[in-house]
Amino acid sequence: MAQDLPNAPRSANSVISRREGNARRPTRLLGPAAAYLTLVVLGIVVLTPFLWMISTSLQTNEGLFQIPPQLVPAAPQWHNYGDALTTVPFLNWAKNTLIICTLNVVGQVLCCTLVAYGFARLRFPGRGPLFILVLATLLLPSQILLVPQFILFSKLGWVNTFLPLTVPAFFGGGAGAFFIFLIRQYMRTVPYELDEAGRIDGANTWGILLRILLPLIKPPLAIVAVFTFTDAYNDFINPLIYLSDNGKYTLALGLSSFIGQYSSNWNWLMCAALVILLPLLLIYYFAQRLLIGGIASVGLKG
Repeated sequence: MAQDLPNAPRSANSVISRREGNARRPTRLLGPAAAYLTLVVLGIVVLTPFLWMISTSLQTNEGLFQIPPQLVPAAPQWHNYGDALTTVPFLNWAKNTLIICTLNVVGQVLCCTLVAYGFARLRFPGRGPLFILVLATLLLPSQILLVPQFILFSKLGWVNTFLPLTVPAFFGGGAGAFFIFLIRQYMRTVPYELDEAGRIDGANTWGILLRILLPLIKPPLAIVAVFTFTDAYNDFINPLIYLSDNGKYTLALGLSSFIGQYSSNWNWLMCAALVILLPLLLIYYFAQRLLIGGIASVGLKG
């Protein structure tokens, strides 16, 4: 009996702790359940405009204004997609957009990588102030450059061509300063000992960049490529300013052809918008791991 007495308080404490654990379990489950419920509600709110686009694309132009509105059309007009894509030179606009986006991606990746490599790994006088000057260009709104650039390109005879939409990418135009900063910061996280080992093995400056650094900086390069493609794909103001020939329109600019002065084909507009949206969704779906991993792994060393 003397041996059993010390165990009595322990058993009582264990019973009490079990009861407290059972009482706290619903509270612990309430937090994740509320979080998931909130995410579901927010997801529905975000997807509502997209669902409305799909509904609009499957209705007649007159049925869009009926009251009460129908989210699910009684008679879906699937032929709207064929009519919308054949009424306008959609394939020609898609080809123009692909050319412009490809040249922008090549130009930004090539230019920003070379400039970032110079700032990150090479030593030359004035490197710090020059890098600050490059970052200072981020403070300039793009709107104030529209008129000077248009005057410059018009004097060069580049208006109504793809040159104003592609050549600036090879010189760090647009978001080039941000991409240079992104790649430069990532390169600074790579140990300098790799450069020294490469030079011992006989590699020159170009060899270090091509054989050592490029295989290690794929995440920021993926970010630059995807963001550049998205910006060029969605760009509306620059094609509107520089392109006047309907055969040279991009997809973003071609959408405006469905909007008339007195009437608009909203169902065809939604059909074309959904088709144009699909490539971006596919790109983000297949590149999301590279994007998330690249942004999370970019170092911020000074």
